[in-house]
Amino acid sequence: FSLQEITSLLSLYGGQFSGEQEIRVNSPFWILTIPSEEMARGLMKRTVCAKSIFELWGHGRSAEELYGSLKTYPMDKMLPYLQSDSTYKVHIHTFNKTLTQAQKIKKIDALEFLPFKGKVNLKNPEHIFWILEDYGMDPNNVPEEPFHLYFGRWIADGQRELIESYSVKKRHFIGNTSMDACLSFIMANHGRVKPNDVVYDPFVGTGGLLISSAHFGAYVCGTDIDYNTIHGLGKASRKNQKWRGPDENIRANLRQYGLEKYYLDALVSDSSRPIWRKGMLFDAIITDPPYGIREATRRMGSQKETVKSAERSTENHVFVSSSYHLSDIFFDLLKFAAEYLVMGGRLVYWLPIYRPEYTEEIVPRHPCLKLISNCEQMLSSHTSRRLITMEKVKEYKDQDQNSYLLDDQYMPYRGHNSFREKYFSGVTKRIAKEEKDNQK
Repeated sequence: FSLQEITSLLSLYGGQFSGEQEIRVNSPFWILTIPSEEMARGLMKRTVCAKSIFELWGHGRSAEELYGSLKTYPMDKMLPYLQSDSTYKVHIHTFNKTLTQAQKIKKIDALEFLPFKGKVNLKNPEHIFWILEDYGMDPNNVPEEPFHLYFGRWIADGQRELIESYSVKKRHFIGNTSMDACLSFIMANHGRVKPNDVVYDPFVGTGGLLISSAHFGAYVCGTDIDYNTIHGLGKASRKNQKWRGPDENIRANLRQYGLEKYYLDALVSDSSRPIWRKGMLFDAIITDPPYGIREATRRMGSQKETVKSAERSTENHVFVSSSYHLSDIFFDLLKFAAEYLVMGGRLVYWLPIYRPEYTEEIVPRHPCLKLISNCEQMLSSHTSRRLITMEKVKEYKDQDQNSYLLDDQYMPYRGHNSFREKYFSGVTKRIAKEEKDNQK
């Protein structure tokens, strides 16, 4: 997800990939063009994929090229960080290779031609400089010399600590499908969520996706068809806990992280029947619809069924529900996003895929939405899910309401209504194979 996350954040903060460098997706080092250091810091306050950002002073395919590049870097840009009253240190990072301390010292000593005037301070320096060396991605075939070398001044680190501090394991309120913290932050970044946005999740569940958006300063709300989940009632999802406690609800989750002020509300509602007034209400829609594996795909029953069940169910507090095909879930979602997103707003959602049958043509489309990115996360050898990011580029008109029904892409995607059966058929085959292997 790294390339799509960084690309989305660059479009939010202003910046681009360097024209000098072809984007090498498999490389651990990317060169960006960013107008200011302030914007670079803003980028790193968001990303959970990137580790650090540096002001690039020189780079090359060999040590000689690196030194030559450093000698051509403008002296006026170097001098503010090399003054005699400053402190510094030089750090070496090698990707896919380990150097001895003697080798590291030798490489640092080779930079003596740089006009460092300050004092070395290894514990708390004012300025940190890095030598970065790329030895490729193959641990079984490590070259003697690096493919690329870089030297630069450290500016800021990314937000990888958020993955641990927002871990689902430590959260008050979780469910069977609570989203991993890392992925929820990636989704918020793909959605370009920013302060004072209004972000909506139509399948809110325990609110895991609301937390990441609220962390970035957006006001959040959601709906779900499950009364017990919205109100924090019923059986608990945690091991050795039978019932949910009084402090297990979506509001408590945001309160746990000091984000309650960004919580608008969560409502019991059927996503197939929008409850919102007409108009462009949301800056982003970020959601993880149910696939029918650990959570059922259901919606309110038909009008005929609803009349028959005038009384509310005492257990689930909703009218009778009927099956909700995956194809209908996603096309309803796209139609809703086309109508209720602001112009330029983004829809970010997960699409489950049966890999042997996957082609890009089965990704649902809508005339008002432009596909921005499509990233895969493997679930098993035969199934995966794709993180789909779309942007609203055209105002919604009534004639767009059922446009997908005429689309050639609608029919092949209906095959994914059987995703549950295909998923479990693969599981059954794997269990049978394991049992057969054990008997040998």
